[in-house]
Amino acid sequence: MLRHMRTTVRLDEGLLEQARREAARRGVTLTSLIEQGLRMALRRPRPPSRSGKVRLPVSRAGGGVLPGIDLNDSADLLDRMDDRMDDRMDDRMDDRG
Repeated sequence: MLRHMRTTVRLDEGLLEQARREAARRGVTLTSLIEQGLRMALRRPRPPSRSGKVRLPVSRAGGGVLPGIDLNDSADLLDRMDDRMDDRMDDRMDDRG
């Protein structure tokens, strides 16, 4: 005896509409189409996982972070980068005369 379970799944509206049309075209219920898709996805072999450690490059550069720079403050970093970009644009305008 097959047991069925009712559940709620959130789907992208476009995907859901596409699935409804495909179910109608095939003459099956939406539930049946979703079940078929899940069975196909679960039968498909999974790609082998990468085992082993990943070696990350280590920088030997000196210097470090400038005084007053907090790498954890992304808003401040973006502001500083915008300021540098503005300064460069001003320099270009000055060079043009």
